[in-house]
Amino acid sequence: MIDTSRPGALVFLLVAGLLAGAVNAVAGGGSLLVFPALLAVGFPPLAANVTNSVAQWPGYVGQVIGNRRELPGQGRRILLTSIVAVLGAGVGAGLLLVLPGQVFDAIVPVLVILASLTMAIGPWLKRTIGNPENAARDRTGPLLVAMFLAAVYGGYFGGALGVILISTLSLFAHDELRRLNALKGVLSVVVASVTVVVFAISAPVDWLAVALLAPTTLIGGLLGAQVARRMPENVLRWAVVLLGLAVGVYLFLT
Repeated sequence: MIDTSRPGALVFLLVAGLLAGAVNAVAGGGSLLVFPALLAVGFPPLAANVTNSVAQWPGYVGQVIGNRRELPGQGRRILLTSIVAVLGAGVGAGLLLVLPGQVFDAIVPVLVILASLTMAIGPWLKRTIGNPENAARDRTGPLLVAMFLAAVYGGYFGGALGVILISTLSLFAHDELRRLNALKGVLSVVVASVTVVVFAISAPVDWLAVALLAPTTLIGGLLGAQVARRMPENVLRWAVVLLGLAVGVYLFLT
């Protein structure tokens, strides 16, 4: 779907991938940059969504590798949440393929706006929840139900998946946020892996766009981790929030 005769579109997607990877490393929500970038170069919403979901997978793997030291001791939590994440992502991806395209066109503006608002209140959630003690017990039942719903969201629309996951984990799992952030990376890979398999078989993925975006989001994530200490998180967070809201309103009106 990319017009290869327009080198400007290719460069635009490369830059979008780098920025998205950096934003994911610093503030989360980088996929909300790639989605409108794909729309801008001519992708219809459904194709932009599935291509964006597939392209994010390497960046999620990079997050897991970077945070692997925080995973020991979370074996049971990883197993249980991963099982429901697989089921939820499968349901979400299946709904995307089964429901008429008009349903996605109607729902996606709402999802973009909700994802943007969730990202906006992320710092407030962290302050409200605090940093739970390691010894406290997880609320396993509510955690698994909430994780299933979060994975359905991720399978259907991948925008700001990481923000949704970390908010869910922070509410129902009692551990240090840095360890929950590492688990968020694992669950992002789980959800993305399901969507990659399903969409590769049955959805209109643009593999040229994936080939451009996947490595650049990974590189952007590595670079973003280096600059995260110097760049104000709130600046990036609110830039993505405002962009997401603008895209949601635009999709409502078109």
